[in-house]
Amino acid sequence: MADVSIVNVGYMSTNFWVVSAGRSRLLVDLGWPGTWGTMQAGLERMDVPLTELRYGLATHYHMDHAGLAQEFKAHGVPLLVLEEQVSAIPAMKQWMKPTDHYSEITAHDNTVIRLADSRALLATMGLHGEIVHTPGHSDDSVSLLLDNGAVCTGDLTRPGLGETEQKAAQVDASWALLRSKGATRVYPGHGPVYALG
Repeated sequence: MADVSIVNVGYMSTNFWVVSAGRSRLLVDLGWPGTWGTMQAGLERMDVPLTELRYGLATHYHMDHAGLAQEFKAHGVPLLVLEEQVSAIPAMKQWMKPTDHYSEITAHDNTVIRLADSRALLATMGLHGEIVHTPGHSDDSVSLLLDNGAVCTGDLTRPGLGETEQKAAQVDASWALLRSKGATRVYPGHGPVYALG
């Protein structure tokens, strides 16, 4: 079994995490629209060939986390989508302007799975963990939680910081779930990695 590594290929204040078991890799969060060259440069800088990316996973469908999903698909990287995220994909385009150079994400060729099936799929890549539904920032937010305690959370707000009472309750419930499943080290969508207290 290969050791798991996590490297950041991020830019424009957003983290994009490549989670690897040897040369089998998962990209968590998929870039800003119109920035394919910058993303390619980041992957090359960290010695991550596109051909080794088994899937791309967006933690949620906002432009800074899923903006290059269609470009990745065009370059042979399948898009992994949770059932809870399907309806959010077409809704994302309403926030795009022509100057964003956004390529609309097609629906027919995505790999759509249930949360309950995520562990088995990750295991085919040599990754031991699961994908967890963690609403709070958005209803379609998910987190990649590895059995070693590492968790890629996208924009899941820090505990107690939801902008409304309902959102704060969702955020707290999502963090409680991650803690109960063994999360100890957070790889967020923005900012540095930190230990989960």
